[in-house]
Amino acid sequence: MKNLTEKSAEDFLEKEGFNIAKRELINKASEISKVKISFPWAMKASGKNINHKKNIGAVILNIKSQKEAEAAFNKLKNTDGFEQAIIQEMILGEELILGIKKTQEFGNAIMFGKGGVDVEKEKDITFRIPPINNEEAEAMIAETKVYNEIKNKINLKELKTNLIKLSKLAEKRKNIQELDINPIIINKDKAVIVDARLVLE
Repeated sequence: MKNLTEKSAEDFLEKEGFNIAKRELINKASEISKVKISFPWAMKASGKNINHKKNIGAVILNIKSQKEAEAAFNKLKNTDGFEQAIIQEMILGEELILGIKKTQEFGNAIMFGKGGVDVEKEKDITFRIPPINNEEAEAMIAETKVYNEIKNKINLKELKTNLIKLSKLAEKRKNIQELDINPIIINKDKAVIVDARLVLE
């Protein structure tokens, strides 16, 4: 079993054609001045054993200056399991979750639902066995409670495209044990992955 870092998981998804937020890795505060991403930033602690970053205070949002970025880095480097920090462009929109889970009966199943820190508490998630087409992607989205909250705020076509892409990935890469894309942020214009966790067999 191979547990990938967030950066490796995102690189993997980028190669598979998913849209990932602009990001850079830094190892020390002195590297902040070389980052070529426009403010505001999100900064996250990264390491193979760091999961559920928001729950443990390992994400700092809306960083607007180098001084704020240095303070954020100095705070994040004290996170248990810290290896590096990820600096990322800030994306605004609705937080949703996409994923792949390996099941004993059916192999890889795909997942969609309301994302963010309360995923496990809210359990607003639905599953399908791939392959799925456009109509099945639509039905999958409509099954969730979050659908009524978001349908007029997001680009539904982009969301369906990402679900179909996820379905193809689940069929193509049978060695995926677990993939959590939480969140993918979707607004009226685009869908962008801002965090991912990937476990390969």
